[in-house]
Parts: sequence; C-alpha cells; structure tokens
Amino acid sequence: MSISEHRKAIDRIDARIVELLNERTRHVLEIGRLKRQAGEEIYAPHRELAVLRRVCELNRGPISNEQLRAIYREIMSGALALEKTLTIAYLGPEATFTHQAAIRRFGSSLRYVPQKTIADVFTEVAKGRADYGVVPVENSTEGVVTHTLDMFVDSDLKIVSQIVLPVQQCLLSNAPRNRIKRLYAHPQSLAQCRGWVQTHLPGVEIIETSSNARSAELAARQKNAAAIAGVLAAEKYGLRVLERDIQDNATNVTRFLVLGRQCTPPTGHDRTSLIISIQDRVGALHHALAAFRRNRINLTKIESRPSKRRAWEYYFFIDCDGHIQDRPVARAIAQLERECSFVKVLGSYPNCE
Repeated sequence: MSISEHRKAIDRIDARIVELLNERTRHVLEIGRLKRQAGEEIYAPHRELAVLRRVCELNRGPISNEQLRAIYREIMSGALALEKTLTIAYLGPEATFTHQAAIRRFGSSLRYVPQKTIADVFTEVAKGRADYGVVPVENSTEGVVTHTLDMFVDSDLKIVSQIVLPVQQCLLSNAPRNRIKRLYAHPQSLAQCRGWVQTHLPGVEIIETSSNARSAELAARQKNAAAIAGVLAAEKYGLRVLERDIQDNATNVTRFLVLGRQCTPPTGHDRTSLIISIQDRVGALHHALAAFRRNRINLTKIESRPSKRRAWEYYFFIDCDGHIQDRPVARAIAQLERECSFVKVLGSYPNCE
C-alpha cells in the first residue's frame, strides 16, 4: 500500500474509533446515573483494574500494555469527567510527584486541587469539598511518611486505592551543567540523589526547599541555578532536563494512597491496611500478630508510631494480603479485637502495583 492508501485506512479507522468511544461513553454515563440513584461512588477502583487487565489480555501488539493502559486511563478519565465533576485533592504544589501520581491514577480530565499539607488533603475529602485525596505514604529509599500514618488515627476516611510511582529524579536547568553554581532541592529528593550530586556537582551551593516544584520555580528565576525535580516540573516552569534518573537507587519508588469515603469491593488480589494498639504487657504484640499466622495471611508491612496521647504507648500500622470481606482476613481481625485495645481497618483496596 502507498502512504496515501495507509492514510485513508487510518481515517476510516479513526471514524470507527470515535463512534465506538461515544457508544462506550453512553454506557458509562448510564451506569453513572444508576450508581447515583443507588448512592454509590462514581469512581470504582476494582472495576478500573478489571478493565485494564482485560484490555491487556486482548492486546496482540504492536502497542505495548503500558501504552494501552495509558490510553485507557485517559478514556476512563474523560468518561468520569462527564459523569460528575470529580475533584481530586493532593499534597501540592503543582508538578510534584504527588501531582504526577494523581494524574497517573485519575487521568488528565478531572479537577485537581493542590493542598499545602497532608492534613489539608484529609480535611478536603472529609468535608466533601474533594471527592478523593492523594497523599504519599512511603518511599523505598527514605521510608514512611509519618504524618500520613498519624492522620489515620482520628480520620474516618478509607484507603480506596494505591499508586506506586517510580521516582525519576532529574537535574533541571536552563544553564549548562558546568556553569551551575546553585542547586535547589527538597531534602528528601536531595537524600535520594546525594551520591550523584557529590560526584557531578562538587562545590555547588545546595539550598533546601519546601517541594520539588518550588525548587524548579526558583531555578527558573535565577541565572546559573538548577533544581532536582521531575519532568512535570520541567514542563511547568520551562526548564531543560539536563540529566535524567540521577537518584542513587535505580529502583526508587514512592507509594501513594488514594483517600475516599467508602471501601471498595474485593477483586481477588487485594491489600488491607489497619491500625492496632496493644495492651502494655509482655508478649502482647506476638500474641496479636499470631492472628495472621493462624489464618495463613501474609503481612506485607508493620510500622510503629507513638500514640502522642500517653508516653511509651504505640500504634502499629499493618498491611496484609487479602480483603476485609475475605473469611481469613475477617477472622484475623475478629481475633485481633480480642487481643488488642484498639483495632481500626483503614481500607481494603486493589493490590495492583
């Protein structure tokens, strides 16, 4: 076939795609209407996961599964925006990795509202001013975000989804690397890139900032200045990406949580998060955790935090495989309630990443 014939074929296919997308969207809108009548949430992480899995199973290439998921993410984002003007609160400012994670989960068609603090994100969702919230909870290099964990103790919000984002730290500047005299960086980003900075930018003045976005903003204003931040920040503030992947750990990832008001149904591949507080006696934690062993449940995380109410009293944040509706998990939690002074389920959600 000639180029002209290929282009005509593409035009015919595009016409079919547009027709089918509109037909798909009409079904989505009708489902949304029925959900609103039943008082259900519009966004359904379990259904989203099922759709993405199914289209990847149907995929025969040459489009990669990652590319196909990105396409469908935007298709679903556009449909969500037509069903309801969803507002997503996230730990800001714009162009941070949390913003990037939120877009990765919800697509670019929804309304995103940056918040100054993690507490503000919880408040916006709790008061109904935002439909969902996105907050960081842990980094594979730097560990947990303690403020996020602490907020769950008194909050009624649920974890409805998680986002695992590979962190690609970049060196951003409009100056050549050999002319950089000042480097702006958030303390955590700097910690993730310290080896690279010491090797490639020795003697450069390092100034800590409140966020990656702020680093990029300051670097864009000043001559011979640079920032450590992501590609999204480079686009927003008009900086060139001089170097990519400057993080010392190539497998550096950050886990984010999506906050909502209702738990999501089981998918068959889920994770449950909960908080417990144990009585102050010998072997109390051992006896409590035995509930998971007896029910053959895999623990994926346990983290202790001071209760801030009494000296030497601690909460334990636990992640385990399974959904609260699964019998083994339900049995384990019932046994925990007999052993612990406090048990609170934070949510069961797809363990898809």
